[in-house]
Formats: sequence, structure tokens, C-alpha cells
Amino acid sequence: MSMPAMPPTPATPKRKNPLLRTPRLNLPPASRGRVALGLTAAAAQGRFALQTCADCAAVQYPPREACQHCLSPRLAWREQSGLGQLLATTTLHHSNDLFFRERLPWRVGMVQLDAGPSVMAHVHAAVGQAPCRVRVSARLDRSGQAVLIAFPEQGEPDMTSDNMLREMGCDPQGRKVLVTDGKSAVGQALVTALVKAGAEMVWVGQAEPWKPQAGLQAIAALPQVSPVALDVTDGRSVRTLAGAIGGKVDILINNAELHRGFGIAARRGTDVAHAEMEVNYFGLLRLAQEFAPALMARSADGQAHACAWVNILSIYALSNFPPQGTFSASKAAAHSLAQCLRAELRPGGIRVLNCFPGPMDDEWNQNLMPPKLAPQALAQAVVRALRDGLEDIYPGDVAQDWLERWRDDPKVLERELALNGG
Repeated sequence: MSMPAMPPTPATPKRKNPLLRTPRLNLPPASRGRVALGLTAAAAQGRFALQTCADCAAVQYPPREACQHCLSPRLAWREQSGLGQLLATTTLHHSNDLFFRERLPWRVGMVQLDAGPSVMAHVHAAVGQAPCRVRVSARLDRSGQAVLIAFPEQGEPDMTSDNMLREMGCDPQGRKVLVTDGKSAVGQALVTALVKAGAEMVWVGQAEPWKPQAGLQAIAALPQVSPVALDVTDGRSVRTLAGAIGGKVDILINNAELHRGFGIAARRGTDVAHAEMEVNYFGLLRLAQEFAPALMARSADGQAHACAWVNILSIYALSNFPPQGTFSASKAAAHSLAQCLRAELRPGGIRVLNCFPGPMDDEWNQNLMPPKLAPQALAQAVVRALRDGLEDIYPGDVAQDWLERWRDDPKVLERELALNGG
């Protein structure tokens, strides 16, 4: 008679080596003078800008208070192509800075820009030996400051293909992501784009799990997707989910939104405006209070560290759009809160990406004339911005137009929107 099979012996849990140091977060040097923050401001939006003298047109680097040629103080930041010649490279095997010491060897090089200045830059692994042509870009490091990186002249390889530069981006590949609202077309497009980008796990929030939602069943069938109960207007719901998965989330994307039309005079009472604030502003606040500490606690977990928080805002946050006045006000409040969140998460090396799309192609903008932004285009822009480690993006033609006008003169844009609604 055969003997019954014995149950497998449970694996012995791996014990921590008491002689090894617990990993601690070390950030790159973050000290910058005020004038140098112009380089960081441009890099946060994916641009490489240098100071250009308004009197003699000389391009300046490093940033300074006066032109090095004519001493004019009129220095404006202008976008540059970044093209240049790599003159020499070296590989560092020693550093006194803790961040670089833990990541050696580190390749750097001197580049003579076609625009004039010579710059010291990190050199991507795809760049050959000097001399050769390169393209210099400005990217944000984990401390939130701009650094210069030399890429091959033709094309720009993914940051994650270089171990040295991997931490400067927030590529969704292999990461665990929470999308706070799966019932909207934007949320479903984000989930699909994240899965295509190689995300290991995507949790999708459902405020009303018992109610069937169009399209949600299809994305929930994907093996990487897991629906979870989440109502951003309910503090207990947010707290419960944070306790369950907060310590596993690498990227949080807050796309929960309540969008209604009209401004002040066309609607009586404050009920609708209060509901917009509950979702668009207080929802973000509840998420930040519960999930931000969990992300910060995992900021030193090597290449698997928590890396990004994404807020889907609106271009209306920059200047109020009167036909959708209370919605614009709620997004402006969320924008201000997101800036506070960015400041509090920066010491943990967590990137806060604010997305300011133009009007979406959805039911709440059906009476607006094109162009309108497709949810899939927004999702692709968010994935690209995560890979590049950006802080602010403005997807869509309308958002780009409003941004340009807002930079030129915010007061003029306000008057234009008040007079003709666009």
C-alpha cells in the first residue's frame, strides 16, 4: 500500500544580515543659485534652455547675472537644440559625494555646443568614444534639479537603457501603479497605456464597485489589472486602500475628477461647486495624506523604489475658463495643493508630475468646438513624461496655445477668456 504524500516543507524565511547597513536615501547635490533655476524650470517641461544676451546674442553657460561678453544684465532663457561635439570623456571611479559613491563608475564628458558654450555632461552609454557628435538635453535628477546629459546625435535612447541614468526617469516598466478612477475614458486609456508600457501591476479604483461601468470589465480582464474599491470623497475608503496596498505602489496616478459646467450666475447654491471641490481638491488631499507617507517610506528601495505621483489637472487651472468657472476654480486649488505635495515629496526623491490637458473629447465638452484631446493621447503623453522624468506637461493643441499666451501675459489671457470664452 502506497504511503500518503507528505505536505511540502515550508520555506524558511530569509533572515536579514545584521552586519549589512539598512539602505538609506541619498540624493544628488541639490544646491543651486537662484539664477540657475531657469535651467531647472525648462527641464521640468522637457526643454533645454540657456541664457541668451539680448544685446550681443551670446549664449551663456554656466548661468550668470551678467553677459560674459558685454556685461549686459539682459539675459533671457532661450531653448537650444543641444547639438554639439563631444570633446573628451572620463569614467569616475571615486567620489566624495554619497549619491555618486554608491553608483560608481560614472561616465562624464566635455561637450562643445554648436551654440557656443562648453558644458560638462553625464554621457549616455549609447554614446561612442570622443570625438563624436552628440545632443545635450537637460533632465531632472532625483533631487529635482536639472542636470545635462549627452545623447547620441541621431535619436535619443530610453533613459532606462543606461543603468547610470535609470533613476532620473520613472518608467512604468516593471512597476506597480495605482490609477484612482477606472470608470472614466481617461482612466481606462491610462490603464491600457500602462499595461502596454510594461507595468507589472495596475490597480484600478472603483468608487461604486456594484455598478457596471462601460469599458471597465474589458480592462479588468487583463492579467496585470486588479480593480480595487476607492472613493476619494470617503476618507475611510482611501485609508483602507492605503493600508492594503500603499506599501506596494510605485506610481500613483490621480485622475479622479468631477466636471460640471457653468460659472457663478448660471447656477444657484453651492452644491455642485462643493461636489467638485470634494473630488478635485479634497480627494487629492485625502490621497496625499494616506499614500504620500507610504511612497516616502519606500524611496530608498534601490531600483524598485517608489518614484512618481501624477495629477491629472486641467489647463483651466492656469486661468479661469468662465463657461466652466467652478470646475476651473477646483482645478486651480488642486494645482496649488499639488505644488505643496511636490515640495514635501522631493526630499524622498519622488517625482510629482502635473498634467494640464486641454478640453477632453468627452460628454462634458461636447458643445466645445474642436480641437479636443482624445483620452488615448493624454495617456500616451503621461507615459512619455514618466519615462523622461518631467514635472509639467500640457498635452493637446489648446493646452499648448493657452500656455504660450499665459507665459506671454496672464492678464491678457484672462481678458481674452472673459470676452470670447477661448
